[in-house]
Order: sequence, then structure tokens, then C-alpha cells
Amino acid sequence: MIRTERKYIEILRILKEHREPMGAKRLSELMAERGFVLSDRAVQYYLRYLDEMGFTEKVGNMGRILTPYGLEETESALVGDRIGFIISKLERLAFLCSFDPVTCTGDVAYNLSIVPEEKIGDVQKAFDEVVEARCGFFPGYRILDRDPRVPSGSVGIMTICSITMDGVFQRRGIPVRMAYGGRLAMEHGEPIRFVDLIGYRGTSIDPLQLFITAGLTSLPSLIATGSGTGLANVREVPAAAESQVREIVAQMRKADFIFPVAMGASVFNLVTDPYRLSIVAFSGMNYIANTFERGIAITTEIGAGNIPFSKILQSK
Repeated sequence: MIRTERKYIEILRILKEHREPMGAKRLSELMAERGFVLSDRAVQYYLRYLDEMGFTEKVGNMGRILTPYGLEETESALVGDRIGFIISKLERLAFLCSFDPVTCTGDVAYNLSIVPEEKIGDVQKAFDEVVEARCGFFPGYRILDRDPRVPSGSVGIMTICSITMDGVFQRRGIPVRMAYGGRLAMEHGEPIRFVDLIGYRGTSIDPLQLFITAGLTSLPSLIATGSGTGLANVREVPAAAESQVREIVAQMRKADFIFPVAMGASVFNLVTDPYRLSIVAFSGMNYIANTFERGIAITTEIGAGNIPFSKILQSK
């Protein structure tokens, strides 16, 4: 069980990296930084299970540490179990999407961000800057008034995850593959080339979160001058489906989605493939990147779930 439960593995990984005794509150904060939004109580539940398995032990009131058995388990299970997990999670969410861009009904996939309550005004400003610059996936978001996943003293914000697009294609019978997450260079409001790309199927961490936390984006510059580096995803569909894809693109744009940035067999500096279309779209993670770059604490769970599209529109 421990080899397939990602949250357990992530807790073990954190304890391995820090080594000093750690309590549920601090673990909850560090888990959120890695995309797992859990309450202190939920972390305590996982820790009790890990104690029972012999992977962790309690050190007085200071918290838990790894046992030698837990260290061995972490080193043998961590990397192999996590590779491919991100794309598997996103593909599941895409399958559960039922959004119809013609009627603007059905479920979309969403990302859930957590920010300090006292910073919500600054966060909204950062989000609205992305909306106005039209460099997100969808120009809207929802502030959560009440949600059990949002800790006391914090506010939750939902944004539409671009994996929703994969669900739209699939429901129209078009095979689609989320290929890469990358840093897209822009000059004077025009996309120029990809600076970096990471394949979703060979990574144990979401590529876009990695770019954000590594400080490899420049959203404030992009928003202010039109020149900078933002985040985008690359999807691939059969070239034979081009006419159907263009029809869907028109429908998505009519529904106010900013999709796509570019599309074709030869796009920017991507590899040319006459049999497949590459579709480049801005990521909803540009909201998070702009917030992060402005020095505001924000944690985000990518692909937190599915929700009716109408509920995203109810609050902004």
C-alpha cells in the first residue's frame, strides 16, 4: 500500500530531507508546497498509519522522525512510484470532464490555491493582471468562502486547469496527448519560442510548478511590457483531425477561453511532425506564477478535482 499511496510517500520524503522531528502542522505546510493540500488532522491520520507500519516514530512532543525501516522504504519506493503519477492524475481528471464549449455547461478540472487571508487583496490584483493581459487559460476564477481543504486564516482560489481541454477533445472522439510543460518566451506580446520543455510522462513533479518555484518565469515583465517568459502546455493530436480541432478552437474562443496560442505541424522550435498537430496553450498556472513572483505566499494543488463550469463563474 505504501508504494502506491502518494501522500504517504511524500510525508516520508519530507521527513527524509529534514531529519529533525517534525509535527503535523509543519508537515501540512510542506505538503501544501508540493501540491498536496491537507489539514493538520489529515496529516496526523497519515502519521498514525506510518507509525503502525514501523516507518515513523514519535519523539516526545517534538514530532516524528523516520525509522531505519522507513528510510529504507523511502529510498526504494520514492522515485519509481512518482514517475508518471502527475500525468496519470491529469488524465483521470480529463476523462471526468464533461464541459461543452457550445452550451458552456458540464464539469471542468480545476486547480486549488491557498493564500493567507490577509493577502487576498494583493492576490486578486495579481490574478486580475493575468486576466487583463490574457495570458491565462481562462479569464476567471472563484474565491472559496468555505471549504474543508482551506485552513483557518487562509483563503482558497479555484482556477480552471487546462487539462479540461483534453476532456473536450476526448468527448469529440479526438485522441490527445499532453506532451510537455514549458517556458514560453514572449516579445512585444507575440510568442517567440520555448526556452525549456519538460515531458509529462518522465517526471515525478509537475513541470510548471518546478519552473515557478525555481524562479524561471517573468510574468510581471510579460504583463507590463509584453516581453517576458510565461508558462504554456503542449498537446498533440492527429493531423487528420485538424478540421474538427479548428471547430473546437472556435467554440472555446467564443466561450472566452484563451486557446490556443499556436497550432500546427511546425510550431515555434518544437519538433516538426507531419502526422501530428502541436497545440500550444497558456497555462492557468500563470496566475500562480505572477502571484509567486510578487512575493506572496501561495500553494497550489494542480488538478484538485472537477466542478461545474457555472460555479467558477459565480465568484471573482
